[in-house]
Amino acid sequence: MREERLKKGLSLLDVFCVATGAMISSGLFILPALAFAKAGPAVILSYILAAVLCIPTALSNAELSTAMPKAGGDYYYITRGFGPLLGTVAGFSSWFSLSFKGAFALLGMGAYLRLLTDIPLNIIAVWCCLIFIVLNLVGIKFAARSQVVLVVGLLAILILYVFLGVKAVSYERFTPFFSGGVGVLFSTASFVFISYGGLTKVVSLAEEIKNPGRNLPLGIFLSLTVTALFYCLVIYVTVGVLDSPVLSNTLTPISDAAGVFGGNFLKIVIIVAAFLAFISTANSGIMTASRYPLGMSRDKFLPVQFQKISAKFKTPYIAILFTGGFMVAVILFLRLELLVKVASSVLILLFTFANLTLILFRESKILSYHPKFHTPFYPYLQIIGILGGLFLLIEMGTFIIFLTMGFLLLGFSWYKIYVQKRVTKDSALIYLLERMVSRDKELTSENLLTELKDIVIQRDQIVEDRFHKLIESCHVLDKEEPVQMQDFFKEISSILGNQLKVNPDLLLNKFMERERISSTVLRPGLAVPHIVIEGRKVFQALLVRARGGIIFPHDKVVHIIFILVGSADERNFHLKALAAIAQITLNRAFDKKWFDAQNTDELRNIVLLAERRRV
Repeated sequence: MREERLKKGLSLLDVFCVATGAMISSGLFILPALAFAKAGPAVILSYILAAVLCIPTALSNAELSTAMPKAGGDYYYITRGFGPLLGTVAGFSSWFSLSFKGAFALLGMGAYLRLLTDIPLNIIAVWCCLIFIVLNLVGIKFAARSQVVLVVGLLAILILYVFLGVKAVSYERFTPFFSGGVGVLFSTASFVFISYGGLTKVVSLAEEIKNPGRNLPLGIFLSLTVTALFYCLVIYVTVGVLDSPVLSNTLTPISDAAGVFGGNFLKIVIIVAAFLAFISTANSGIMTASRYPLGMSRDKFLPVQFQKISAKFKTPYIAILFTGGFMVAVILFLRLELLVKVASSVLILLFTFANLTLILFRESKILSYHPKFHTPFYPYLQIIGILGGLFLLIEMGTFIIFLTMGFLLLGFSWYKIYVQKRVTKDSALIYLLERMVSRDKELTSENLLTELKDIVIQRDQIVEDRFHKLIESCHVLDKEEPVQMQDFFKEISSILGNQLKVNPDLLLNKFMERERISSTVLRPGLAVPHIVIEGRKVFQALLVRARGGIIFPHDKVVHIIFILVGSADERNFHLKALAAIAQITLNRAFDKKWFDAQNTDELRNIVLLAERRRV
C-alpha cells in the first residue's frame, strides 16, 4: 500500500499550544491535591524537579524529531535506533501513555461538571470523548486552531488567578514545608511526571508541522518553560490559600482556592478555565496518540487499515476511532490514581529510551542522520536524563513497576505473534555494532540510509534536479590501497566504457591527455577529471573515495575524486555539474564526512544531501 502523506498545516503557535494544552489540565486542576496529600507544601518542588528532569528528553526529542519528522514521533526514531522489537514496545507505550493522559483529562472534566450537574462523572467523560473524536476526524488544522483558542483563553484566566490570589497567600500554610519528609519529594515527582507528558508528544505530529527544523524545538522549549512557570505559580497560590485538610481531600483544588479569595464569580471563571484545559488536553491527546497506530501501520507493526487517510479531511480516521474507543474503555473501567501512576511510569520509561536513542544515533556515525537542531552538552545531559528517569521509576514502587513490566510484556508478545514475521529493519544499533566490530559491512543493508535520506529530501523540500538524479544512478568506488594515476584511470575507463558502450582505451587516452594539458587536482585531496567524448546526449559520473590515495603527477595524493564524462552537446550541463561539485566540496565539513562514511551508500548520500544551489 502506498504511504499517504499528511497535510502540513501546523505553525509554531500550533506546536506551542498543542504541547501546552496537553500538559496544563488534570496535572494542574486535579493532581496538585493528590500530590499535596503525599508531599505537603513541598509539592511545588516536586513539580519543579519533574520539569528539570524533562529538559534532557526535551532536547533529545527536539534533535531526533528534526532529523526524522514523521508521524509516530518517538516510536518512529526508537524503532530506527533499536530495531523492531523495542520499536513495537515503544509504539504501544507512547500510544498507551497519551491515551491515558487524554482519558485522565476527560475524567477531570467530569469532576468539575459534577459541581453543576448530577450526571455521573464517567458518562460526562464518554460524551466529551465522542465530541473530540469527531473534532479530530474533520481535520488537523481545525483541531489545532481550536487548541490555540483554548490555550490562549486558559493562560489568560490563570494569569488572573495568580494576580488576584498572590495577595491572599498565607505563609503559615507553608510550614512545615517538608511535612511528608524530604524523601517523599522524589516519589511525588514521579507521581506528577505525567503532568509534563504532553511536552514531547507533539513530535508525533512532526510530519504535519511547517518548517519542523525550527518550529518543533522552539515550540517544545517555550511550552516547557511556560508550563513549568504556571504550575509553580498556580500551585503556590493554591497551597497558600487553602487549609491542608481541604486541599488534601478535593478533586477541584484550584476552583476551591479561587472561591476563597475571589468568591463565586472567580470560582466559576476557574471552572471555565479547567474546562478549557481539559478540553485542550483531551483534544491534543486524541490528536497525538492517534498518530502512533498510523506510524506503526506504515512500518507493518499493525494492520494496514490503520494508515488509511480520509480523502476529504486528510486525517487518519481509523487510527483516531481506535484511539478514541480505547479512551472510552479506560474512562469506564479504570481507577483514577492507578491510571495516573501507570501512565507516569510508562512515560518515564519512554523518556529514558529517547535519550538512549539519541546517543545511539550520534555514536553510530550514520551520515544520513541530518538533524536541524543539535542538543547542547552531549552526552552529559542525556546521561543525566537516563539516570534521572531510572531513579524516578524506582520511586514509583514495586507494584507500579510490576504493572509496567506486564504492559511491556504485552508489547513483546505482539512483536512475537504479529510483527516478527512481517518486519526486518536495519537500526542505528546494528550500524554501531558494525562500526565497532566489523569492517566487512555484512550486517546492514542500505535500507536505513535510504530511508533517512528520503526523509531529509522531503523535510527540506530538496529539488531532485538533473545533477541529483545523475548522482543517484552513478557508480561509486571505495578504494583502500594506494594506486598510481594511470592504473586508476585504466580501472575507471573499463567501468565507464561498459556503461557508455565506448572503447575503454579511448577513454583512458582522453583522461591521460587531459592531465597532460592541465591537472584536474583542484586542491589538496580533491580531483575532478572530466573529458568530452563523441556522441549526443551522453553524460555520466563516477564517485571515488581513495583512502590510500590516487597518486597524481608531482606526488599529489588525492582521496576525493569526481569523474565526469559527457558529449559536446552537454557542455552546459557539464559546467553546471562542475559548479555543483565546487559548491559541495567547498563545505568545510565535507572532507571529514567523506572519510567517515561507512559505505558507498553513505558516500552517495553525502553528495545528494549537501547544500548547494539547485536548478
